[in-house]
Amino acid sequence: MFSRILVANRGEIALRVIRACRDLGVEAVAVYSRADRDAAYLNLAHDAICIGAEPASASYLNPAAILSAAEISDVQAIHPGYGFLSENPVFAQMCRDCKIEFIGPPASAMRALGNKVEAKKLAKAAKVPMVPGSNGFVADEGEALTVAERIGYPVMIKAAAGGGGRGMRPAHNDAALRTNFRNARAEAEAAFKDGSLYIEKLIERPRHVEVQLLGDPKGNTIHLFERDCSLQRRHQKLVEESPSPHISVKTREKLCAAAVRLAKAAGYYSAGTCEFLVDGDENFYFMEVNARIQVEHPVTELVTGVDLIQWQIRIAAGEPLKLKQGDVTQTGHAIECRINAEDPDREFRPNPGRIETYIAPGGPGVRLDSHAYAGYVVGPNYDSMIAKLLVHRATRDDAIRAMRRALEEFKIAPIKTTIPLHAKIMDSMDFRRGQVDTHFIERAFMLAPHATAAPAA
Repeated sequence: MFSRILVANRGEIALRVIRACRDLGVEAVAVYSRADRDAAYLNLAHDAICIGAEPASASYLNPAAILSAAEISDVQAIHPGYGFLSENPVFAQMCRDCKIEFIGPPASAMRALGNKVEAKKLAKAAKVPMVPGSNGFVADEGEALTVAERIGYPVMIKAAAGGGGRGMRPAHNDAALRTNFRNARAEAEAAFKDGSLYIEKLIERPRHVEVQLLGDPKGNTIHLFERDCSLQRRHQKLVEESPSPHISVKTREKLCAAAVRLAKAAGYYSAGTCEFLVDGDENFYFMEVNARIQVEHPVTELVTGVDLIQWQIRIAAGEPLKLKQGDVTQTGHAIECRINAEDPDREFRPNPGRIETYIAPGGPGVRLDSHAYAGYVVGPNYDSMIAKLLVHRATRDDAIRAMRRALEEFKIAPIKTTIPLHAKIMDSMDFRRGQVDTHFIERAFMLAPHATAAPAA
């Protein structure tokens, strides 16, 4: 086991990794930008090192600054959390070239799965169902029109290096395809420095279901069942739950088996997530692999009892994965609500500022992962998520009631948050029946005039 690990992230995931390190008896070294110099979780680390100015490009996205901090603090490994450099194969290789273990998958698997077109080639070889679409990149509008004629409208234009909904545009006819192809390419080039696009058949009103994976370098790979992440706004998840409602046992088994096949085909190890679209007939189609720990990993931890962060660390330290597939079972139902410092009534506009009132919920089956507190200042520099509120109860109905109660207890003021929206979601009969899809939030809660703006990055 490592003796010291550097946590190359911030906020609640930095706190989560620090706690996992302490539980394993490992010293944690935190890094921070000048914007986070007063973060309370820094006091829980054995050391804390400033790595740069407020912008992420000068700190959390600066490999040289992070590796310099790792060298001077004499760590054996770096945990990247999620976001920032967590899925950057160049950074992963830089760490290992410096004789510092990167707590995550091998750079080769990250490269293979990080580009969506290459990932689809692997998925096809592993006999994982895929949405009909182009065979690789689409060079221009003419080729895009040919593909659309072959697979039929509606179609979705996607950036090969995309994420978070950037570089994605739907098209229902030739005119829309021409316009949106140009717009998607420009957005992809600006966001990812890569304008490569591909086209898929648009699955209307799909569910977004993902499978949690865990594996070691010896090829021992298991799944930890699925999470339903259908409740989203602008392709950003708001609510996640496990098990997925209205997914049959047979579909669950096929879905999870497909994810494991793909992970093995890519030589993947550590924690990862394979994401699928599921239509109304429970046909499922591969979307992408997230080669890192997910924001919503606690949902799986609650229903399986497996500490995913600890297993990431153990595997990186050379321990074999001792868990067998038969050892992992789902117990009860878990729901996570992402609490963001945003105003849902104003197009989810970020609402930074000082938190004066912070009253955390509690009670049986309630878990709160948060770095915020009364007096904490939510700044404009980073993601607006300030907490993850989770519940775990025996049944889905019990979990919904517990979440509704916990949301009522959770007080954050004066800044605006998504807590009131989450309460409305828990009260929705469609949600309670499990009758939702990836466009449910827009249909049910974003029909005001201000809600018609273009998707945010």
